Amino acid sequence: MKFGKEFKDQMVPEWIAAYMDYSELKCLLKEINRLNLSFLPHRNTQRKVDIENQESESQHKDLTNGKFCIAAELREDEKSFFEKLDNELEKVNSFYKDKVEEAKGEAAALAEQMDALVALRRKVKESDSVASSKATSPSRTSSVEKAQMDFTKEVDMSCENNIKPASSSNNEDPSLKEHGRTPSDVLECVKIQNTSDGPKSSVEKLLLGTTEKECSFSQEELEVEEKLKKAFVEFYQKLRSLNQYSFMNLSAFSKILEKYEKITSRKAMRSYMKVVDNSYIGSSDEVTSLLNKVEATFIKHFSNFKQGDGIKLLRPKRKRENHRVRFLSGFFCGFSIALIIAVALVMQTRKLLDKKDATLYLDSIFPLYKLKKTFRFFYGYIILHMLLFAVNIYLWRCYKINYSFIILGFKPGTELDHREVFVLASGLTVVVLTTFLVHLHIRMDSTIQDHETYVELLPLGLLIGLVLICLCPFNIIYRSSRFFLIRSLFHCICAPFYKVKMVDFFLADQLTSQTQAIRSFVYYICYYGWGKALSPGRKMCHVSDVYVIFYYISAAIPFWIRFLQCMRRLIEEKDMKHGFNGFTYFSMLLSVVFQSTFRLRKKMTWKVWALASSVVAALANICWDIRMDWGLLQRNSRNFLLRDKLLLPHKSAYYIAMILEVLLRFVWLQLVLSFDMRPLRGKATTSTFACLEILRRGIWNVFRLENEHLNNVGEYRAFKSLPLPFITYDEKVGKHE
Repeated sequence: MKFGKEFKDQMVPEWIAAYMDYSELKCLLKEINRLNLSFLPHRNTQRKVDIENQESESQHKDLTNGKFCIAAELREDEKSFFEKLDNELEKVNSFYKDKVEEAKGEAAALAEQMDALVALRRKVKESDSVASSKATSPSRTSSVEKAQMDFTKEVDMSCENNIKPASSSNNEDPSLKEHGRTPSDVLECVKIQNTSDGPKSSVEKLLLGTTEKECSFSQEELEVEEKLKKAFVEFYQKLRSLNQYSFMNLSAFSKILEKYEKITSRKAMRSYMKVVDNSYIGSSDEVTSLLNKVEATFIKHFSNFKQGDGIKLLRPKRKRENHRVRFLSGFFCGFSIALIIAVALVMQTRKLLDKKDATLYLDSIFPLYKLKKTFRFFYGYIILHMLLFAVNIYLWRCYKINYSFIILGFKPGTELDHREVFVLASGLTVVVLTTFLVHLHIRMDSTIQDHETYVELLPLGLLIGLVLICLCPFNIIYRSSRFFLIRSLFHCICAPFYKVKMVDFFLADQLTSQTQAIRSFVYYICYYGWGKALSPGRKMCHVSDVYVIFYYISAAIPFWIRFLQCMRRLIEEKDMKHGFNGFTYFSMLLSVVFQSTFRLRKKMTWKVWALASSVVAALANICWDIRMDWGLLQRNSRNFLLRDKLLLPHKSAYYIAMILEVLLRFVWLQLVLSFDMRPLRGKATTSTFACLEILRRGIWNVFRLENEHLNNVGEYRAFKSLPLPFITYDEKVGKHE
């Protein structure tokens, strides 16, 4: 692999602007090489003079006071190259120094947190020892004393390799001192911050305004250990990225100077690399020192001195490409195409759509699969969404958008890539089509009508099987991703009792585009809930008041969730933009309710309300999506009606996306105005527009994360800022630090 490609692959996406501009320097070298070739008749003489004059490098380039002096006899293009090189070195040094200073501050904060944790462990241990000694017989006293001695030894060793060396005096035991204070002194100056995201803490924060609590020195307080462990892991990843940043930039300077020597035959690499090595990024070893101290502290306090376990937690394995995924992708894709052809042939050869009984069967059982002339089926919406999400991931990876950090929060190497999502989508397609083909064949065979009841349960068995796979506790079929999705979905359902994170409202946004799939799920419940899946049961689904109520609720739930999430963020962040965002979702909620009522009642009054609410909701959401979610339509932008920074190479993609956003937002008006759109009629129209809404969501995903990524890039925000469990405060002034 060429160094340029490796250099680009190793970049932290949010720090790309802070790396050495290797591509631009290569372009300057190409220009130098082009000019050299243009003077080819005179090159031999000039080259000979250059080589002779290189006996003393100081005649051309000097190392004076840490700066590289450009020789006067260099051509203007070569001077421009070295000026650019100097600017890049200054930029890299400045960024690296700022990040190292920031890391040192975080290390000091973590050191104080470790002091408090060690003191808390000691306090809890002492409390447990006192409580157990009262109930312990004399024969067991020695074992208690031994346990106490072991713990004291652990506390003594905690000061040796901490992130920040503890200060101690000659007259006092160092094991009792943490930065000049005893463990009891440390606990007197800290409070435990309530960083839980659970419903109880959310209610306390929203209603009572409490965000912290006094130390109770109970075993329950040791939950802070897990939070502090996560903070150490995140900090360690940041240090590793800084270390990699330093190494790759130093290598880039070396490589570009090597290319310069090859093109110009001038000896400049050794002299200039002295300047680089003497610079901050070349001479500082503070990051390496911090890495070693973090490893020692983590292994000691969080992995019981087991170095292998500690390093495994700190250094997650990098994800490797799995050839089995490639094979399954092709296999499932081909199998799905064959099954689609088989279903079409069965329906054509048996003329199912021409028979009265078959038509009745298709009208009743197809909604369970939602497969009709337009291949509308419940799983189809989900599969289409998964396929589009696989395309989204592919585009994010192509344009270096750190999607796993922005929305997923996964540890490096555990997120699904586009191939794995495609395997899941194509695998689900194979299972659904196979079940449907078997069900269709058996149901239409008159020789086995005695088993009709069992045949009707096939779609229900498919749904139950898929749910059981999602809840399977065994480490198969991407268990971490399945549980992460279930946990995030639970947080969405319980809004606003959980703190709203990016993944929560991103998932809720996806659900707003799956209203038809949710309604199909309600049909499943109704169809099998009447006790028998025969003709009477099917008809009752459409006339039952209970079904109608759930028909309303199921469509409104996703928009209600997003509305509650926006209200939660409005209360916490005091930013009115979340209030306007909440209005956009509430307007969509009203629009869906009025549209549903109009389709059921068919009255002019409901049509007017549905039309008015749909227009207001569409306009509000278009403005929010393009202006806020995508960050486009910026005033005074150098890109007309866009923004200054763009990741996609073609500006036309943004204009096309904005036009599609407007058109696809207004397609819901078709459900109100009921245009004659042959050959699409009835449910086929609803199904088509539901697929278009999923397509719109796929487009929205690309530009939403691009905008979020650029916001992170603007602040060089590449790592999560985790809340620390302890809050320190000054006893004299009584204020939190």
